[in-house]
Amino acid sequence: QVCVVFSEELRCWCRAVIKSVMYCTDNYQMECFLVDYAKYIFVKSKDIRVAVEPFMQLPYRAKKCRLYRTRPVTLHIDFCEETAKTVPAKRWDSAATWYFQNLLK
Repeated sequence: QVCVVFSEELRCWCRAVIKSVMYCTDNYQMECFLVDYAKYIFVKSKDIRVAVEPFMQLPYRAKKCRLYRTRPVTLHIDFCEETAKTVPAKRWDSAATWYFQNLLK
């Protein structure tokens, strides 16, 4: 369910989907996905409101998506042959993430 939350960082009310709830020392905090900014933030329960219908009619500016069959790559160095090449990796490590972000730029 989409609700409205106040973002301290953006200093405005934003549409969001609540992902998780956790209890802190004196209040509840919700992890929310901002549907117009495509980012996750934590919001205190007092900063969450029910959205009015006209506000919900606006199209979202951000959408969650996945890149189908995108695989991580990493640099493989062969010291014997003194060569280096990119090869498929088993997981997304920091080098694979950095390489992918540079491709997107």
